[in-house]
Amino acid sequence: MAKIKIEDLKKIKERVQAENALRHGDRRVRVTVHMGTCGIAAGAREVMTTLMKEIEEAQVSDVVVTTSGCMGLCSREPEITVEIVGEEPIVYEYVNENKMRQIFRRHILEGEIQTPFVLARGKEQS
Repeated sequence: MAKIKIEDLKKIKERVQAENALRHGDRRVRVTVHMGTCGIAAGAREVMTTLMKEIEEAQVSDVVVTTSGCMGLCSREPEITVEIVGEEPIVYEYVNENKMRQIFRRHILEGEIQTPFVLARGKEQS
């Protein structure tokens, strides 16, 4: 097994810090990827990876990515929730990698809700 060099550790640290920066902080947009076991089985991990790549490629720093468990609608997974400051949350259903790219580029960057993929609008009432 090859030995790890200090330079390799620095690169790993920088990559992890960059990934974590997207998950924390006060930003314009929060995207929650629902990662219950049903969501993961339906492809939520791939959706999350695609989202992170899109954020990195677009070089935006005002989007935070979070995860949550199942919403209880397992048959509609993978699901994501997009929350833009000052707007109602939008829950998208049956999200795949291509839909995630479209949601990111059109909704998150341009503000155009992707109606064909919407499951719900607004927050739950208590």
